[in-house]
Amino acid sequence: MNMRYKILIILSLCSIYIYAQKESKSVKEGNKLYEAQKFTEAQKKYEEGISRNADSYSANFNLGNALYRQKKFNEAYDKYVKASSVTKNKKQIAAAFHNLGNALMEEKQYEKSIEAYKQSLKSNPKDDETRYNLAVAQYMLRQQQQQQQQQQQNKDDKQKENDQQQKNNDNQQQKQNEKQKMDRDQAEQILQAIEQDERDVQEKRKIKMGQKAKVEKEW
Repeated sequence: MNMRYKILIILSLCSIYIYAQKESKSVKEGNKLYEAQKFTEAQKKYEEGISRNADSYSANFNLGNALYRQKKFNEAYDKYVKASSVTKNKKQIAAAFHNLGNALMEEKQYEKSIEAYKQSLKSNPKDDETRYNLAVAQYMLRQQQQQQQQQQQNKDDKQKENDQQQKNNDNQQQKQNEKQKMDRDQAEQILQAIEQDERDVQEKRKIKMGQKAKVEKEW
């Protein structure tokens, strides 16, 4: 991906929408803290708002944003999903799915981010930023798949190489075992031959010792 793509995707991902409806005091305080980039403190205020109204779109959505800014993308994911489920306002639904797609992009879950952006565009088809992010997510998914395919190919090649090396080692070991067996057999044959020679010598000695002494003829 060239530098132009990188800059645009960063700017696009950083466009987190803030909704400040008529909400509880906690949510309003959270919004002020968020704008001051005090995201941890803002998170606590939004959580207070949710404790009072679990189905508050603003509290859930803005809590997702505060978590997103802290790079807690998995937690932000849940809040965007919740926010999208508690409203019928199409722009709010589109914003929730847009930011959900952004969180998934940060986690390199490109396939899921594509689906999130598509859901966003169903509610707001004219959102250029969402369309752009969708295109980038599709591009990144192709890159990821190609990389995974290459990694799998490298893994397969390495496995084949290891299998061939193991086969060569097995053949070499087999030859070595056969040679050792042959050496043992030869040694056994030599030992048996020596023992046989020794037995032959002993047998001849016995025969010689058993002969009668020659008696000279008397005249």
